[in-house]
Amino acid sequence: MSPDILVVGGAHIDRRGRLFGPTRMGASNPGDWLEEPGGGAFNAASNLARLERRVRLIAPRGGDPNGERVAAAAERAGIEDCPIVFLDRTTPSYTAILETDGNLVIALADMALYDLFSPRRIRARSMRESLAAAGRVLCDANLPAETIAALATATRSLGKPLAAIAISPAKAVRLKPSLSLLDHVFMNVAEAEVVAGAPAREAAEWPDLLRRVGLRAGTVTMGGSLTVAFDETGAACLAPPPVASIADVTGAGDAFAAGYLSAHMDGEAMAEALRHGTACAAITLRSPHATAENLRPDLLKSGLALVPAATILS
Repeated sequence: MSPDILVVGGAHIDRRGRLFGPTRMGASNPGDWLEEPGGGAFNAASNLARLERRVRLIAPRGGDPNGERVAAAAERAGIEDCPIVFLDRTTPSYTAILETDGNLVIALADMALYDLFSPRRIRARSMRESLAAAGRVLCDANLPAETIAALATATRSLGKPLAAIAISPAKAVRLKPSLSLLDHVFMNVAEAEVVAGAPAREAAEWPDLLRRVGLRAGTVTMGGSLTVAFDETGAACLAPPPVASIADVTGAGDAFAAGYLSAHMDGEAMAEALRHGTACAAITLRSPHATAENLRPDLLKSGLALVPAATILS
């Protein structure tokens, strides 16, 4: 059966250490450790599958036990996993240290393997067949800039919408050469500043700043503050409801992207898709994992009851 969505990008091992007390830089800090499969593409694909979308994942990984762990987790989540395996390489990893409230102190991304996912991989027969079969495509900025450009060109020629997750300020710059070919970019405020090349003085400025650099549609999340969404015809903002007992911020942005896209696939308008993304992110913030294993359509429906209507911006 053809996938509803093809997801291309990062699927690796996430390691997160949580401090038990105040952060003391330059010193040993007591805490605990969690290790699990993750990555922007993997997290978004897992959430989409739990929302009962047919998902195919294409991601580079190494021929090692960690690569096998990612494959097993993808199968458990209900993803059709089609990895590109480099047998002589190790699977990428992301190692983060978090404060007691779940906020990031510092992280190290060991992801050189993704640089081997070159544009010629987009031209391979298996990739061309996956692109042709999918209803839409989602990628992340773990991919090299030239590969994102090749993917954007391929999806445009097929008439398939392509959305992208910016991942981090350092990687968001990889999206800039392809902005005019992307149908949507999911960003936080730091990533949006990189994409736009300038900060916004207030949230309502983001749509115009990002349109000026060629982006037709996108969302900018600002933590617990406003989230702004825009497309070619309008813009909307939403103040996320407070989330009590945040367990971990990791993966919340990927969950937002999955919720937004899933609603969009159901034909929901931008303002309603914004609510769905917000509800998915809130569910993930309450989970100790980067993807909430209990995420289901009925739980999302319950979460939506807590999310206010979006405000349309003039």
